[in-house]
Amino acid sequence: AAQKTPRLITKMANVEAAYRNLHQDLLDGCKSGDQKAQFQIYKLYYKAMYNTSLRIVTDTMEAEDIMQESFLSAFEKIDTYSGTVSFGAWLKRIVINRSLDSMSKKKAVFEDIEYHVGIRDEGPEESAKNDDIDLKVEAVKEAIDRLPDGYRVILSLYLLEGYDHDEIAEILNISSSTSRSQLSRAKQKLVSELRNSENF
Repeated sequence: AAQKTPRLITKMANVEAAYRNLHQDLLDGCKSGDQKAQFQIYKLYYKAMYNTSLRIVTDTMEAEDIMQESFLSAFEKIDTYSGTVSFGAWLKRIVINRSLDSMSKKKAVFEDIEYHVGIRDEGPEESAKNDDIDLKVEAVKEAIDRLPDGYRVILSLYLLEGYDHDEIAEILNISSSTSRSQLSRAKQKLVSELRNSENF
């Protein structure tokens, strides 16, 4: 097993590198200011980036604006894209940061997140997994949309966008342990929301 590990890591690295370079010709075009290449990149990524923003700001017009602004920003500073992560991951970080900035202009989203009425920290983050609820994806997304902003954002980043706690901590400027505890509370609130839903 020990001999297979380095080969597996090398194989995974090669797959990741291949993925990163999948649209390298278009990215090179964007770096040289080619508007056709920019439009092709836009077509490849706009829907995913719009959905990412919408999950955070929950307003279609605002998500559309943020998505457009994020592309403009990305094309303006594309020379800073190093290729150490996929272009999609780099662009998604811009979208998420702009979405969070938009929310923070309206209100302090993450202040006193622990003190929402009726929310208790009942244990480790896995506690909510013990609730055997077989749910439709759309119903879960709707329930997430009804959560307080702080809970909705952390659930979206963890469950829907696939970020781990270290990445979430960096994005939200919190500690990894805070990310874990907030996710635990968010899951509990989500389960409570789903149980109270007319769909269940």
